[in-house]
Amino acid sequence: MKFHMIERCRDAFSVRMMCRLLKVSASGYYDWRTREPSQRHQANARLSRKIHQLHQASDGVYGSPRIWEELQYDGETCSLNRVARLMKANNLMGIPAIKRWRKKQSGQRPDSVLNHLERDFKADQPNVKWVTDITYIPTREGWLYLAVIIDLFKGAVIGWSMSQTMEKQLVIQAVLMALWQKDHTDPVILHSDRGSQFTSYEYQRFLSDHNVLSSMSAVGSCYDNAAAESFFGLLKRERVNRRNYKTRAEARADVFDYIERFYNQRKKRKLTQTALN
Repeated sequence: MKFHMIERCRDAFSVRMMCRLLKVSASGYYDWRTREPSQRHQANARLSRKIHQLHQASDGVYGSPRIWEELQYDGETCSLNRVARLMKANNLMGIPAIKRWRKKQSGQRPDSVLNHLERDFKADQPNVKWVTDITYIPTREGWLYLAVIIDLFKGAVIGWSMSQTMEKQLVIQAVLMALWQKDHTDPVILHSDRGSQFTSYEYQRFLSDHNVLSSMSAVGSCYDNAAAESFFGLLKRERVNRRNYKTRAEARADVFDYIERFYNQRKKRKLTQTALN
């Protein structure tokens, strides 16, 4: 510790004077300077570089738990405490989630629609269980509304649509995009809340015509659509809340970048690593 202090101040003060005041030998200091770094020190330096890269790639959003998770997928065997310690030593911090409570207006669930999901968010194969929801993104021009379709098998966004109005066509376009990448004609469950866009006749008819089984909660609860709510929470925390969009076009381009370049690529890496393990 004393040698580190001398090293930091050697340009401002005489080395021999500092050694005398700290009661250490000058020869011991110079031996310390020329000594090869320990294996632990080298390992920490290498790990710190990876942590810097991951933190920068997340646009400064990730804290130690998310950085640690990414390192595990990369094959690192370090502990969470070690990552947190190295991040603190390098003045790296994430951005915590902001907890908000909100209640959305609910519509009347059609009699023919049941809750087929029943909060079972696991899927053994793709295109079996989907969830959908709508969120809003503020811009100086006004709101930009985003509808997404998430496949519960891999958690990726497989369909999305954006518009300046929150109408049923917004969600229909998102479902249509998801259907384009569907590689079989078997029915798929699509779960949503009871928003008016999802309870509308046109939306329900569209799902029926395309062999999509509508699933909806009988009682409004964010927990019944936790996967979609979780994605929107990440989108707001990791990107939208850190921006000040001048136009809807600017917001649209940034949300597209987040979904396709950042979020879906991250899900793809995790799915590949899971398959290898």
